[in-house]
Amino acid sequence: MNALIWFVILYWVISVGIGIYAARYVNNSKDFAVAGRALPMSVVTATVFATWFGSEAVLGIPATFLKEGLKGVVSDPFGSSMCLILVGLFFAKKLYRMNLLTIGDYYRNRFGRKVEVMVTLCIVVSYLGWVAAQIKALGLVFNVVSGGFISTEMGMLIGAASILIYTLMGGMWSVAITDFLQMIIIIIGMLYIGWEVSGMVGGAGAVIEHASNAGKLHFWPEPTGREVLWFFAAWITMMLGSIPQQDVFQRVASSANEKIAQNASVLGGALYFLFAFVPMFLAYSATMIDPAMVESLIGKDPQLILPTLIMTKMPVFAQVMFFGALLSAIKSCASATLLAPSVTFSENIMKELLPNQSDRQMLFMMRAVVLIFTAMVTLFALNSASSIFQMVENAYKVTLVAAFVPLVFGLFWKRATGNGAFASIVLGLSSWIALEVFAPDGYWPPQLVGVLMSLAGMLVFSLLSSKQPQAEEAAVG
Repeated sequence: MNALIWFVILYWVISVGIGIYAARYVNNSKDFAVAGRALPMSVVTATVFATWFGSEAVLGIPATFLKEGLKGVVSDPFGSSMCLILVGLFFAKKLYRMNLLTIGDYYRNRFGRKVEVMVTLCIVVSYLGWVAAQIKALGLVFNVVSGGFISTEMGMLIGAASILIYTLMGGMWSVAITDFLQMIIIIIGMLYIGWEVSGMVGGAGAVIEHASNAGKLHFWPEPTGREVLWFFAAWITMMLGSIPQQDVFQRVASSANEKIAQNASVLGGALYFLFAFVPMFLAYSATMIDPAMVESLIGKDPQLILPTLIMTKMPVFAQVMFFGALLSAIKSCASATLLAPSVTFSENIMKELLPNQSDRQMLFMMRAVVLIFTAMVTLFALNSASSIFQMVENAYKVTLVAAFVPLVFGLFWKRATGNGAFASIVLGLSSWIALEVFAPDGYWPPQLVGVLMSLAGMLVFSLLSSKQPQAEEAAVG
């Protein structure tokens, strides 16, 4: 235990130090927000992968898989990895060519200030759950590796404060460089632990056969209307709801050229999909190695199953490798998701309220917003009872119903108008919220109704508003 604690401390100090060192590249707000649009293919791929391979991939997804099987994780990794691939195939080049600082800038340029503000606020709110999930996971890790000496709450505070330091100073440069190193640690650590566990259970084939016999590999829903609708809604929540997010856009915009922006998104998504199955394999192996432990935790806190397996059944070196990979996953995701909403709030909300600022003042404001947002999400994490998987999945419902349709139709439909985008946001949000309040478990999933109403609002009001000028011209003529 002592060796593990000292490793965690040493690793934490080194990684924070690297992040602080990267701050030397930050000379202006563009460097802070998108790393000067200068990142190479390897670094962009790493930051795409590492940002998404967070606490939910190592702790949340495996816990959900143990309880619900493959169909329970349709949103992540199936939906989330497809999001990154879709971004690379259809969105990266178009967005990169616009030379924007934030995704909110796109909504302003295409639909006007009103839509920009509404979408930006939705994006910022959506990050509360995602970042809070990483903070919550850090608290859990510190509690486990310290043998309970550090409480979960204190672990959250320590983790949030340390990540804040280098994110505050180095912005996207710090995030990108630390992500590159952390991706290496994640891959090596996960593969090593997978090899160790595989030897304990008689190989991967034995685990897969056991899971299949237990019904955990059933992916498709029951052939009933309600089951199909909820399955489809879960799939698109992260697959489509993640596309209009600032962290995804930042990786596109930080690339040195549009080809890197496209290819890195696709490759990062593919890597994420492949490696997300390793923690699921490890967690299910626990049911074969220590079924009593799994039985005791499955109803109480299944997120503890995998860390407990590592702590009780693995040698110290394996513990070091696992928690090194886990900390890397959480840190890379947390830093990226602290930076993204802070930058977009500064650029798309505060900049208009405080005009005529110098670039130096803008950089200071971005850092101040990072500090405030970190305090907010830490408080949210301390007071939330949701699981890590639920917090991440719920985060994308907001952007699915409010931001996805305006983004897609703005890029690919010339007749999309500001009125259509405004109606899309209002109808999507209001219908989703109404169903979440009055029929959260009804026949129709609230977020699916929300995105359908968003689509209807865009089509109807865009067509109506595009006809008005023609009618006025006819009347004048």
